[in-house]
Amino acid sequence: MDMGSAAASRRAAGLGLAIIAAGGLVACSSSSGGDGAPATAGQASAGGTYTIWDPYPQHDKSSDWVKLLESCGTQAGVTVERTAFDTTDLTNKSLLAAQQGNAPDVLIIDNPVISTLAEAGVLTTTEESRLDTSAIAPNLLAAGQIGGKTYGVPIGANTLALYYNKDLLKKAGVDITSVKDWASLTAALAKVKAAGKKGITFSAIGTEEGSFQFLPWYWGSGANLTKLDSPEGVSAVALWADWLKKGYAPNSVINNTQTTSWQEFAGGDFAFAENGTWQLAAAAKLKFGHGTIPVPAKAGGTAPAPTGGEFVAMPVQKDTARYATSQKLVTCLTSTANSLATTTALSYVAPTEEVRTEQVAKNPDLKVWVEAVGAAKGRTSDDLGTKYPKISEPMWGAVQAALSGSKSPQQAMAEAQAAAAGATQ
Repeated sequence: MDMGSAAASRRAAGLGLAIIAAGGLVACSSSSGGDGAPATAGQASAGGTYTIWDPYPQHDKSSDWVKLLESCGTQAGVTVERTAFDTTDLTNKSLLAAQQGNAPDVLIIDNPVISTLAEAGVLTTTEESRLDTSAIAPNLLAAGQIGGKTYGVPIGANTLALYYNKDLLKKAGVDITSVKDWASLTAALAKVKAAGKKGITFSAIGTEEGSFQFLPWYWGSGANLTKLDSPEGVSAVALWADWLKKGYAPNSVINNTQTTSWQEFAGGDFAFAENGTWQLAAAAKLKFGHGTIPVPAKAGGTAPAPTGGEFVAMPVQKDTARYATSQKLVTCLTSTANSLATTTALSYVAPTEEVRTEQVAKNPDLKVWVEAVGAAKGRTSDDLGTKYPKISEPMWGAVQAALSGSKSPQQAMAEAQAAAAGATQ
């Protein structure tokens, strides 16, 4: 399996532009920090050292995650040298390491970045690396697919749903089972406001975080990212703008991050909050009864929410003989036997049906999240690849303009579509 020359030409063609573009995507789960000085990637010692880079600096050497990495190394007969980076830093470091010819053997990377690294020629395909993806849910795998090729294996996924305040809804006379679509959700918000409480909070900040939170409503309208100003897409912006106009959602959403909107919900005055699986631990500490439902689609059912989470990939190496051991490491990390422990440690929903069933059996509260992940889709799916950030930025700008009242939803999305079309040609 000699792929050195083809991969080298792919890498040389794309690395320069990719490094410039790498800062545009954000992660949903990682925090800042590090786990010591970076290891020199790709430089194996005579004793058999393989390097793994990940975006989980919050997990130190005593964590279950790092113990799993070490265990997989032991099973493969090598020593694992792991370095953790902040997500954005990891992307830039990975591009530079590939440019310098010292990429890590295994790279765990936020799923929207896969397209950037793949187009830069940094990653091997699963065909080249002989990684088995047959059991992976197709909607999750799609985030790592470009031009018919797959670049890695998803380690797990998180996504968005609606948390709700049981106590507040009961006082407002709202039956949560009645909330099935946009109309019934809006009717519930009206009842909550009439009861003197606040309706819903979310993040509409002018960053990728805002686009991430808007996408369930956008996709739930039936809209496609290649046509931002479609009637469906405009209706999603109009829904949010109408909520602010009627006082069902606060003006603070324009500047809210997912963290600050969660803090608003945790105060107990809001009936609903759009947020993710990463808030499950915080939700367990709330001082009021709460639950979760999927984000409803416009006409009912579960809206496709964007997937967060990482892929485990194998970067291109000059020494292709290393791939056989790297493949063992990736297979170990993503195997059914280890997936339950991995997804539990990282607060993710598993990428395979078999392990999801185990997760729900152990924690019935995950049922809603499994349902949401099952309906979710990658931001770079539909073969958008590196076009996605060029669409997302004008989209979040349009949402901001509509919510602030400076532009109508129709005008805001028409201008966003023009900007996106110009940037992606």
